[in-house]
Amino acid sequence: MKTLLVAESRQNKLLSGSYETVAFARRMDAEAVMFLVGSESDLPKFDGRLYLVESSAAGEYNPEEHLRLLLEVVAKESPELIVFLHSSYGWDLAPRVALALQASQISEVIDCDGGEMVVPVCNAKLQRVVAARSAMTVVTLQTGAFSLEGVPSGSPTVEKLSGENDTKIRFIGYEEAEAGGVDLSKAGVIVSAGRGIGKPENLAMIEALAKALGGEYGASRPVVDSGWAEHSRQVGSTGQTVAPKLYLACGISGAIQHLTGMKKSEFIVAINTDRDAPIREVADVLVVADLKQFVPALTASLENR
Repeated sequence: MKTLLVAESRQNKLLSGSYETVAFARRMDAEAVMFLVGSESDLPKFDGRLYLVESSAAGEYNPEEHLRLLLEVVAKESPELIVFLHSSYGWDLAPRVALALQASQISEVIDCDGGEMVVPVCNAKLQRVVAARSAMTVVTLQTGAFSLEGVPSGSPTVEKLSGENDTKIRFIGYEEAEAGGVDLSKAGVIVSAGRGIGKPENLAMIEALAKALGGEYGASRPVVDSGWAEHSRQVGSTGQTVAPKLYLACGISGAIQHLTGMKKSEFIVAINTDRDAPIREVADVLVVADLKQFVPALTASLENR
């Protein structure tokens, strides 16, 4: 099996997430070639053929031109899988490629088993196994689902392509999001609330426990989407990435989107009534209990020390 891996660069710097596509190819035991719109000054550490287009020629964001270039590479390599990150770049370009090739597209892949892909459903509460029927398949990978063992290494064989930036789209630049709310990345202790807290009023006990531990409280995406907590408190692939000394996950099942944002925490305690919740795979301690009873009791014990 041959895979075409689509790496990403921003302001001539390779994005580290690009190596997740390499990890995926290795999991698939597949031959891999890579495509990058970036700079020769920062190439991926990768043993294989790299089709490089200078971003100064093709533009960092120019889906019409990037599509043309990708189709040129596909014609040369005839890959069975074309692999993107499930990023803003991948969201935009992957369906364009799939449509142009009349190929199947499988989005947000979190695992793989041979030719079959595992994707989340029902807001990541369940998973399903998907197999494409087309000769070529376009795949996007959920952030954090695949990672290399050890430090990336290798030196690619570079084949340069000529880009043209004369299209209807003109890339102006990047605009930083306004800073606001709490910066959880600086917290040494974080107590996060998941959907398992039951109702918005119960967020108060999560905040109380965080205060008793001298930390901050966070939240999973379902809690934020429900309007129970502000977005600045969200931990996960669409929120903040944190690495505190202590992370308490309260009523959080452990969807890959959330794990991506907190799995580098030094010590993880999960409180859940479900002993088989996916969060157990990263937790150092799993407390199987009703958090509405356990959390207030723990808070009271800490306050009475």
